[in-house]
Amino acid sequence: MHAREESEPVPPGSRSHDRPPLLRELLLVAGLFLLYKLGRRLAAGHTAEAYRNGREVWDLERALHLPGESALQSSLLHGDTLVQLANTYYAAVHFPATAAFLVWLYLRRPGHYVWARRALAAVTAAALVLHLTYPLAPPRLLPATGLVDTARLYGPSVYGPPDADQLSNQFAAMPSLHFGWALMVAVGLIAVTRTAWRWLWLLHPLATLLVIVGTANHFWLDAFAAAALLGLALAVVRRPRQVPPTARVPRPGRPGALVGAGR
Repeated sequence: MHAREESEPVPPGSRSHDRPPLLRELLLVAGLFLLYKLGRRLAAGHTAEAYRNGREVWDLERALHLPGESALQSSLLHGDTLVQLANTYYAAVHFPATAAFLVWLYLRRPGHYVWARRALAAVTAAALVLHLTYPLAPPRLLPATGLVDTARLYGPSVYGPPDADQLSNQFAAMPSLHFGWALMVAVGLIAVTRTAWRWLWLLHPLATLLVIVGTANHFWLDAFAAAALLGLALAVVRRPRQVPPTARVPRPGRPGALVGAGR
């Protein structure tokens, strides 16, 4: 007769030996970010082409009968507080939310961390190629759209005048990495958690989509392009093998419990 030993399942991808060295990851992520920023700066200087492409995207959206960005922006402009919240979300949530996602995975789901980091790197690299080959002015800079630059009018704003902006390339709207990264955060958290509430993470990319379009920083098609690139990245980057449900770890306070107890 075997004694019953209490145990609990190992969360998928939570084994500590799956965690890559911290210093290497910090240097790698920082290096990838700097390369991306440099690449965006190299893509600057195509102003006339970016405006021409912007008008083409605007006309294409109308031909496809997509909802007008102006209707969404009008809903934001009913009050200063709402539009300022949207501008703040655009300026302050993008990088911190993605960084927090990667840190949480590194600490709690190290087996999935490398998968998520590779997917984010792949979609970012693909976006950089598109930025270099297809410069695009955002709708807030195109008079034909009838949209306003909500960040400049109501604040807070992360951009200066396009011609004098030395920190970013404002003519790299296609695809929207704000949306692509937000969607990856939601997909990653849904994939690695088991709570019934995990689908609420989709509110993050949904809110991001409404914000980037309502503030006239992106077209609808910028978000669609980001989603397509992320889909390709996830199809190429293999997810880690799931831990078998029979794998067990001892409960705290049960030093005698064995992995796979009950044999």
